Amino acid sequence: MNTTPSTVRVSLGDRSYPILIGEGLLDQPRLLVPHLIQKRVAIVTNTTIAPIYLEQFTRGLEAEAIQTLAITLPDGEAFKTWETLNIVFDRLLEARCERNTTLIALGGGVIGDICGFAAATYQRGMPFIQVPTTLLAQVDSSVGGKTAINHPLGKNMIGAFYQPKLVLADTSSLDTLPDRELSAGIAEVIKYGLIRDLAFLQWLEDNMSRLLARDRGALAYAILRSCEHKAEVVAADERESGERALLNLGHTFGHAIESGLGYGEWLHGEAVAAGTVLAAELSARMGMLTESDVGRVRRIFESARLPIRAPKLGVARYLELMGHDKKVDAGRLRLVLLRALGSAFLTAQFPEDTLAEVLSDCTFDG
Repeated sequence: MNTTPSTVRVSLGDRSYPILIGEGLLDQPRLLVPHLIQKRVAIVTNTTIAPIYLEQFTRGLEAEAIQTLAITLPDGEAFKTWETLNIVFDRLLEARCERNTTLIALGGGVIGDICGFAAATYQRGMPFIQVPTTLLAQVDSSVGGKTAINHPLGKNMIGAFYQPKLVLADTSSLDTLPDRELSAGIAEVIKYGLIRDLAFLQWLEDNMSRLLARDRGALAYAILRSCEHKAEVVAADERESGERALLNLGHTFGHAIESGLGYGEWLHGEAVAAGTVLAAELSARMGMLTESDVGRVRRIFESARLPIRAPKLGVARYLELMGHDKKVDAGRLRLVLLRALGSAFLTAQFPEDTLAEVLSDCTFDG
């Protein structure tokens, strides 16, 4: 096993940081030590990850003379709330953690978002490190500093941009990832191909069976390429005023699905996959994609064992939920659409009746 990680750098001036990608990194606590201000950390994880990795990770840190505090939260999107966030604050305060104590997110996207938001706000800001253990978190949510909790009216509506000091992506942790969550992570990988890298999209089509079989080489390449894309976009547009919004392909529809069904009913990547099919269909009806293109979008998500049929929430309900999207500007809904496969753009210029038709024609019961 190669224990030397690949490195991708997120260039943000004095807030730049590395993404380390490789096997067995959870057993290399020395990689974290240079990024700690003091030798004290609080590890935020959940009830699923704690029994698998917490003891191993904690033991390694303590061998480096680092004092640890473990904070274990309930698992699932349904717990991405103020109440769960306050569990973190309660434990930090009870343990008298200081603003130079480092908060470490050990888990998937929900843990990363909660931990990052806690770090952004506890004592007006404390350092944090992302240690993502799901594919979705390794290729997307752990990179770029988006932190948030959900609100009943909208996903990720309360949060902050707050960059980590380090992202440590141990690809070995994907060995314990359920098949459904592996597929959900692949949805975010496919996104990079659709919005900006047609050659990568082709590679994903050719290598999907290897990814699903957890081929180490294929997963390592997919994670590295995805992080390279994410790092480039974040460096160019940290606060999503332009290009970074393109990373939300399918997300406006997808977040409506998650909110409309109830958080946790569908995984985030599942909702993004079905939402991306809706975005592709709208792009086709506006004359930008061919039906062959839309078929290709459907096929790649289907090959990743992801849903391609969005649930029928009703046109009015979809529009209501989509109206809470963070890309709404001056009361106008903006969507990420595809000019061509490999080329995305953000626009508020789309026929509202065509959007309504897509939401009616391309959503399904059951």
